[in-house]
Amino acid sequence: MKRRKAREDALKILYMADMRGEKSSSLIDEYYLVNSNVEEEVKKFTEKIVKGVFENIKKIDEKISSAILNWDFNRLCLVDRNILRIGTYEIIFADDIPSVVSINEALEIAKKYGTDDSPKFINGVLHRIKEEMKK
Repeated sequence: MKRRKAREDALKILYMADMRGEKSSSLIDEYYLVNSNVEEEVKKFTEKIVKGVFENIKKIDEKISSAILNWDFNRLCLVDRNILRIGTYEIIFADDIPSVVSINEALEIAKKYGTDDSPKFINGVLHRIKEEMKK
């Protein structure tokens, strides 16, 4: 559950970054200044995700764009877009996390923060990315 909390915090920080139009790791500090009652382990995993997404945003967004069918990346709602970024980051760059775990976590977060259609959509996109990475 600690990693789920970290992923949810990462989603909120990435959402904030999109809303402000800035991709800065200072957003992590700002977020935890307001949400200070969080375990250090959660903060560290959140930071790993957010920095990893920021550092690899171009590749991550390209992977998502190629995996969404009949849809424009820029039209994705910010919640779905950032859940996909977290899942894609983990699938591509987090070798210590099995892809099925990353996808399942993304689905659980989508059920909580997304629309009714988000889990199915996110599942399909992340599975396509996972399969593409096997090639």
